[in-house]
Amino acid sequence: MLRPHPTVLRRLVDEYEALAAAEAADGPAEPNPRARDLAYTLCVSTGTRDVRRALEAAHQWLAAAPAPARETAVPETGQRIPTPEPV
Repeated sequence: MLRPHPTVLRRLVDEYEALAAAEAADGPAEPNPRARDLAYTLCVSTGTRDVRRALEAAHQWLAAAPAPARETAVPETGQRIPTPEPV
């Protein structure tokens, strides 16, 4: 099974959890359409059918993912390139 890039997965999880927390604080109301979209995307991305299981899988995958590479600017062009992490 293909897995989403950790950066993309982290963004999905963070946004979903922030919206879920805001909905919980506001009390019962109509579910946020963006939260529904994120829940669906998380389920598809993790191969699950329940957002709780999708979040569990996403957190496990993120915990096992390598640390993101740092970027360094190239002086001549100003472009950013990944800097390997020290071993």
